Amino acid sequence: MKEMDQIKSPATGQKPRARTLGIPFDGTTGEFNAITDVKGVEVGYSTIISGDDENSDGKKPVRTGVTAILPRGRNNNPVFANWYTLNGNGEMTGTTWMTESGFLETPIMITNTNSVGVVRDAVLKWFVKTDWYKEDYWYTYPVVAETYDGIMNDIYGFHVKEEHVYEALNQAKSGPIAEGNVGGGTGMRCLGFKGGTGTSSRVVKIGDSTYTVGALVQSNFGEKRHLTIAGAPVGKELLNTMNYEINTPSSRIKEGDGSIIVVVATDAPLLPHQLKRIATRVSIGLGMVGGLGNNGSGDIFIAFSTANPAAFQRTAIAKTEALPNDLMDPLFEATVQSVEESIINAMIAAETMVGVHGNKAYGIPHDSVIDILKKYNRI
Repeated sequence: MKEMDQIKSPATGQKPRARTLGIPFDGTTGEFNAITDVKGVEVGYSTIISGDDENSDGKKPVRTGVTAILPRGRNNNPVFANWYTLNGNGEMTGTTWMTESGFLETPIMITNTNSVGVVRDAVLKWFVKTDWYKEDYWYTYPVVAETYDGIMNDIYGFHVKEEHVYEALNQAKSGPIAEGNVGGGTGMRCLGFKGGTGTSSRVVKIGDSTYTVGALVQSNFGEKRHLTIAGAPVGKELLNTMNYEINTPSSRIKEGDGSIIVVVATDAPLLPHQLKRIATRVSIGLGMVGGLGNNGSGDIFIAFSTANPAAFQRTAIAKTEALPNDLMDPLFEATVQSVEESIINAMIAAETMVGVHGNKAYGIPHDSVIDILKKYNRI
C-alpha cells in the first residue's frame, strides 16, 4: 500500500454488498438499503489512513476515523430515543439524559475508543460554529460511541482531531452511503475478518401505513468460529484459512474481544419506552451472525424515531402519536433483519488491511462465502 496523506470521505461509489453477491436475506429493503432510507437521516464520514508500516517516515500506521449520523439532517429538532447495552465493555456518552428525558438532542458520533473525548468536545464547538441552537444560552450532552481499533491503528497517537469531526458532520448526506473501511469503522475487525461500517433497511406495512426501519453498524466483534451467514456456518468452514496476523507485543486481546455500535432509525411513531424495545432486539440480529456479547466486547445500541416532529417543546403542551405495542412485531422483525444484513454488508465491503506492527486483517473471501452457501443450499 502506497503511503497516503489523510484520506477522507470516500466517493459515493458502492463497494460490493451482500445482496449483489446473491446472499439471501428476509424482508423488503428501502431504496438504498441503508439507514438513510428513513427520511431526513444523514450520514457523514471522515476516514483517516496514512503510513505503510512502522518505518514509514518514523510514523506509525493510522487507520481510523469518525462517523456522524444526523437524525433530522442539519435541522436541530430532537427525536424520541432510547438505548440498550448487551455487554457494557464500551462507551456511549450522553445516554443518562437520553434515558431521563426520552430525547436524543444531538447527532450520533462513532469513533475509536481513545477519541471519544475529542469528538465530544468538537461536536460542542461545531454547535457554536454553526449556531446549531440559535440561542444565547444552551447546554447539551453529545452522544459519542466507540469501538477499539488498536490492532490496526496507532490508537495511542490520538490522530482524530477537531477537523475530522467537522468533516464528518459537514459532509453528512442522505442517499447511498459507503461501507467497509470508512469513517469510525476504518480500522475495525469482525468475526475473524476485516470489519467496519455497514448499513441496511427494511420497509414494513402496519395497517394502512408503511414504515421504514434502518440500521447502521460499526462492527468490531466476535470469533470466526461463530460466523454465520444466511444460516450457514461460514466461520467453521473457513476456520483454518486467512486468520488474523497479530504481532502486537504483549497483546492481551483475545479473539472475540472488540465491540459493536448499532444505530437504529425508524419513521414509525414510537415513544421512548418503545424505542428501548427496538434497541433490545438488536441483540437478536447480532446473535444471528454469531455475536455472543463476549466479556471483552462493548455491544451498545441506540434507537430513535423521526416521527412526531413537534414532540420536543420547551413550554407548550406537545401532542404525539404512538403505535400500539400490539402492532410492533413487524418493527421488531425489521430491526433484526436490518442489523443482520448491516453486519454482513460491513464485512463484504471491507478490504484486507495491514496496520500497526504489521498486523493484518483479511477481507472475507467472497467466492468462498458463495461456495459455502451453495454447499448448505442457501443459494
